[in-house]
Amino acid sequence: MKSKLYRALGLMSGTSIDGIDAALIETDGHDYVRPLGFLGWPYSADSRAKLRRFLGNERGASDPEVAAFERELTERHAEIALELLKKLGEKADLIGFHGQTLYHRPEKRLTIQIGDGALLAKLTGINVINDFRSADVLAGGEGAPLVPLYHRALVAKLPKPVLILNIGGVSNVTWINGEKDNEILAFDVGPGNALIDDWVLRHTGKPYDHDGALASAGIVDAAFVDEIMDMEFFKNAPPKSLDRDNFQKHAPEHLNPADGAATLTMITARAVACALPFLPKKPKTIYVAGGGRHNKTLMRWIGDVSGLDVRLVDDLGWSGDGLEAEAFAWLAVRSVLGLPLSLPKTTGVPKPMCGGKLNKASN
Repeated sequence: MKSKLYRALGLMSGTSIDGIDAALIETDGHDYVRPLGFLGWPYSADSRAKLRRFLGNERGASDPEVAAFERELTERHAEIALELLKKLGEKADLIGFHGQTLYHRPEKRLTIQIGDGALLAKLTGINVINDFRSADVLAGGEGAPLVPLYHRALVAKLPKPVLILNIGGVSNVTWINGEKDNEILAFDVGPGNALIDDWVLRHTGKPYDHDGALASAGIVDAAFVDEIMDMEFFKNAPPKSLDRDNFQKHAPEHLNPADGAATLTMITARAVACALPFLPKKPKTIYVAGGGRHNKTLMRWIGDVSGLDVRLVDDLGWSGDGLEAEAFAWLAVRSVLGLPLSLPKTTGVPKPMCGGKLNKASN
């Protein structure tokens, strides 16, 4: 008997705070996945500035200002979801709505993503799954990363081991050596784009370092990099996860814009290299997803310090920009089916854990 196939739409707004991604897939929630389309919408400078004001807010939507922004953000997600469906001439059975992370402190058993799932269901007329991380965190897991099981579904036919690096605001890796739950390992490895983007915005007014050009023109402060890499986080064995702002107080304020960009870019690259000793078996290739893969300097330096062949997930026929949005579409189907979204080897949760909250569209 064949499994039911769902048309699921995923919506992702990540820690890079660069915009909203929407992706539609057809899936059974297991290992069948067929991408149908993708749409990205960059945040305006005003939206990005608003969002930055609320990062680190422990109250979330209980803060009236955050609640107003949450509604605005949810309405925009609805517009993008409907725009993608119109563009594709498709309908969706379900929406996976990640929301925007404001605060992530699993040691406090607290993770906050804003985004009104009930409002999104009302605006789109489609059932919505949101609040993907809370169950994992409340059970003692890190609540992140959540994309690794989707990675495993995609790499079923590839030679193993496979290593996938996602560079968003935070960088995380997924190592896969087979289909069993003890043949996967995933964890946050360190800063991704967040430190670089925030530095570049502050010093140049631009939202990111295009192609890594500013970093390429600078000189790395090797002593400063070594000091950062000596922090306990990089020595701690997984499971482990980060808030995008965990390293904000460690910006190299003594450096000029180019040297600072170079130094922060090297920290991101070195963080990847520091993760490799934790892998049960070192791969030869690392496939990179997320916005950071567009930074040519960062990609080159990851190869230099890791000794790995660095390639794009796009080389596998995947959508490097849409992968996380696809993943939350897939996770939404998993949630409806009562299947695990995380494992002890992906978030440190004590046992395979389902999650997500169903918001039904009004009839």
